[in-house]
This record gives sequence, structure tokens and C-alpha cells, in this order.
Amino acid sequence: MRIAIVACDAIREEIESVVAGDEEIVSKEYLDFGLHLEPETMKQELKKKVESLKGKADVVFLGYAHCQALKGLPLELSLPTVMLEDEDCIASLLGTEEYHRQKKNGGITWFYPSGWATYGMDGLNKLFHMDCVADQGYKEDEVLKMIFEGFSRCLFIDTGKGDVAHARKCSCNFAKVLDLHHEETTGSLDIIKERWELVKNMNQ
Repeated sequence: MRIAIVACDAIREEIESVVAGDEEIVSKEYLDFGLHLEPETMKQELKKKVESLKGKADVVFLGYAHCQALKGLPLELSLPTVMLEDEDCIASLLGTEEYHRQKKNGGITWFYPSGWATYGMDGLNKLFHMDCVADQGYKEDEVLKMIFEGFSRCLFIDTGKGDVAHARKCSCNFAKVLDLHHEETTGSLDIIKERWELVKNMNQ
């Protein structure tokens, strides 16, 4: 069986740790988290990516959760596709109950998985196209503060993957720059593992 992976770059490290060494994988592509800023565009882009794999893969592991616009997406695709059946990728790392508990705990929260936090401020500057802002004479930090107005804390999610110490440092720096309270919790790869096992069992 030929397996292709199309996934969000925000959980690249977590997915890589689950699928490492699997010889049935024929291709992997991680897409920029910025696609989430335009949900319908993200949906169409994912459909295009999956459909382009016809003849190259037998099944697709879609490393995305519902993320506003993707619920039921596998039913719209011609290739067998397994996705993360949670409201978003953060819920896939924390579990639905813990995710909702954290969302209600201390105002608006920026959830920062360790694999993604590794990119630090450079990753956020890329996400929000701060290069364009700088070209117009605005200071990046000031614009980010406006974007994150209303947020009260940054929750670092330690999934144990990637360079966690570096990721934690980046997360703390992000919170400091934007004057957010910084907290930490532990994530789990159980949901990603369960969905990956479903992919692996599709040829049985």
C-alpha cells in the first residue's frame, strides 16, 4: 500500500514522530499554517493536493482536523483519506475535554504546540506577513500586539517532540514580547497515533 501524507506544518514534528520509518509512505507534504487564515481557500488547496496524488498513492493521511472548513472533507475526495476528526489540531493534541477546559481558563489563549513554537517569532512574522508591514514603515512587534489584542495568555503544549527546550524558550519569548501570561501543559500523540493506525489497517 502506498501512503501519502498531507499535513499542517504546525504539527509536523508530532506527525513525523508517529510515522517515522514507515516504508509504505511514498510522499509527505506539510503546508503553511497561514492557510488557516482563509478556511475556504485552505479547503480548496487541500482538495487539489489530495487529488494530485491519484495514481501515486492508495490512501492519504490528512494531518488536519476540522479547522472551521474541513469537516467531512474525505467524503469529497476520490482517494481514500483519513483525517483528524477533532475540531482543530490543538484538540487533537490535548483531547476535546482538556482543550475546552483550557479555552475557558484565563481569557483568550494562544495555544502553542512545541513542534510549532520552535519557529519562534520568525514563524509568526511569516504567518502574518510582517515583511509587508515592515515595508510600510510599521514596527513588527507593535502590529503583532494589535493582532493579539484581547489575548491574555500563551499556553505552551509540550508534546515531547522536536527540540522542546528551544521551543519552550521561543514560547516564553513570544509571551514576553506580547505581554501575555505564559503557562505550560502536556500534550499527547494518542489521537494522531489512532488515526495513523486506521490508515495502516485500510489494506487488511
